[in-house]
Amino acid sequence: MRLPYQRGPLHSLPDDPAAYDAVLAAVTEEALARLTPEGNLEHPAAGVDIGDTSLGITSLLALAWQRTKDPRLPEAVRSSLAFHLRERVYTEDNPGYPNLRRRNSGEPYARYALEAGAHPLGDWPSTVWALLQAVNVLDAGHGILDGEQRRELLESAHGYWRRLTETTFFNPQEAGNQAIGCVVGGLMLARQLPTPEAALVRTCAMRLYLEEIRARRVRDRGALLPPEHGGAYDNNYGPISLSFLAQAHRVSGEAVFAEDGEALARYIDARLTVGGFDVGGPRYSEQHCGFEAVLGLRYFGRRVGADLGRYRGDTRWGRHAVHPDGGVDGHFAFMLVWQIQDGTRWHRLPSKEPLRHQLRSGRVSVAFDDRMTPALVEAVGTYFLPAAVNRQHGFGPVVDGFLYCRPLGQVRVRDLRAGPLTGKLVTKPVVGRDHVLRHVRSLYVTDGISLWLTVAVERLPGSPYLLAGLPYAADDGERVRRTAEAEVMSAGGLRLTHPPAEGVDHFDARSETTQEQAAFALAADPRVYGNPDEGWRRLVSSTALEADPAPGAPEGLHVFAVRYGPGGPYTPMLAGTSARPTVSTEAFTALIGDPAGDDHGEPELEIRPRRPPAR
Repeated sequence: MRLPYQRGPLHSLPDDPAAYDAVLAAVTEEALARLTPEGNLEHPAAGVDIGDTSLGITSLLALAWQRTKDPRLPEAVRSSLAFHLRERVYTEDNPGYPNLRRRNSGEPYARYALEAGAHPLGDWPSTVWALLQAVNVLDAGHGILDGEQRRELLESAHGYWRRLTETTFFNPQEAGNQAIGCVVGGLMLARQLPTPEAALVRTCAMRLYLEEIRARRVRDRGALLPPEHGGAYDNNYGPISLSFLAQAHRVSGEAVFAEDGEALARYIDARLTVGGFDVGGPRYSEQHCGFEAVLGLRYFGRRVGADLGRYRGDTRWGRHAVHPDGGVDGHFAFMLVWQIQDGTRWHRLPSKEPLRHQLRSGRVSVAFDDRMTPALVEAVGTYFLPAAVNRQHGFGPVVDGFLYCRPLGQVRVRDLRAGPLTGKLVTKPVVGRDHVLRHVRSLYVTDGISLWLTVAVERLPGSPYLLAGLPYAADDGERVRRTAEAEVMSAGGLRLTHPPAEGVDHFDARSETTQEQAAFALAADPRVYGNPDEGWRRLVSSTALEADPAPGAPEGLHVFAVRYGPGGPYTPMLAGTSARPTVSTEAFTALIGDPAGDDHGEPELEIRPRRPPAR
């Protein structure tokens, strides 16, 4: 089974002016065929997320006219804009809307669902989107709109801004992308207003960003991030926030947007595998966006020198939002407008800067979580998630159902390059059920094809084994498919086990259920509202690779040695002392330093590549 949202890398879509002209030409023909006598450009099957969609198509038609001067477009723009102003600008409060600071204000807003009281919770972001579509029509409508229609649209846009910032509570869904989008709308609106009003709107927009968004950032993996639906990052909305930060910087030139965008870009770079796969987040675990991410990934990928375009998106939304029948939807049309207007080209080379929370070389990568436990491992197109045992998740030694993974003290990291090899040593102090402090030293070494994991820990009681990951998915070229198979070898015994029990809190990789579906089923709230990361943390057990200790470890140590990826026989040799063990594989010899580190407490590591055998 292929994962529905993990499709092609976003940088694979042509983004030259000719390609965008072709996109606009296709949108133009569909829109003109759809346009009703009343001027409606909404998709006939649209149900929710609808209040801004006709106006979004209008903005694309206005942009197309600016580029082509197609004589059919001015009247279509005026007619569809009249429809929006007449039918989709609401001024009476939506019954049941819970986030009003002032009732019966008469300020305009856009509805998420058109029927009064049907689904009022979505009105705030729908109004943000309508503001963004409106300012794009104002920008591109010169030469099309007459004075009266332009004045009415500008008044509506200004009213949307007041509704968002005065009449309602700001950012009521605690969604960073929506909040930053609102700020962008204010910054763009200010360019259309007379000087005194423009200064007020711009000042308010910057204050909201600094005090209501930036001051509430959440730390994850060493980065401060705009919070998203109760978490630090979301696979779908995080890159959308990055696009909003790019547009905010393009419009305002304010350095704070560049600084925060670059921080988020580096964070995304560390999360992503080589193949562009990622999983996890507070609202959507693996529903990646498509074109909505392009502006931010392209703009900031170039600024930080990272190939963020490898990010796998939903290429069904590769250019614009679509309905199941393929029909164009105006939702998020502003993102297509901005990416067409922005001339930044993709940066396609990986960043050479070592990242604390990532190891990457060739077709191998490890993304580490905040505790420096692998959150996602990729080895030549196979993706491994942290496995679960007895409600504990991660990679690490297990004794009697207890996973030695959660650090109880400072986690220290050493990165090292040695010829064709890239290595990372992670040293963690951990405490087990016996309250004994032990140091888990995990060495990751890759030549870009295989990944060698060596884990050394002070002698453990009983029959320990290494929880070495959950094989979850595999790269199938243009798509990602589910899998429970992996090419892995161990110096000790190796088992692929499956949950002993059935039920929603036991994840069997052989089933067709995706991680996201399982996580939502375990979440406290209904789908789309819940936090699937919280649900996934309730997982009791999962499919897991279990590796036994390697023979020949120095006295007082257990050493686990695993190789992910292709290769011949795997028989590493262990030597040295418990304080300074060595491991020799077919590709390298590594000396793992004392847990105490050097004189400054930094981990010590030596890696010597071994010559390949003569052919």
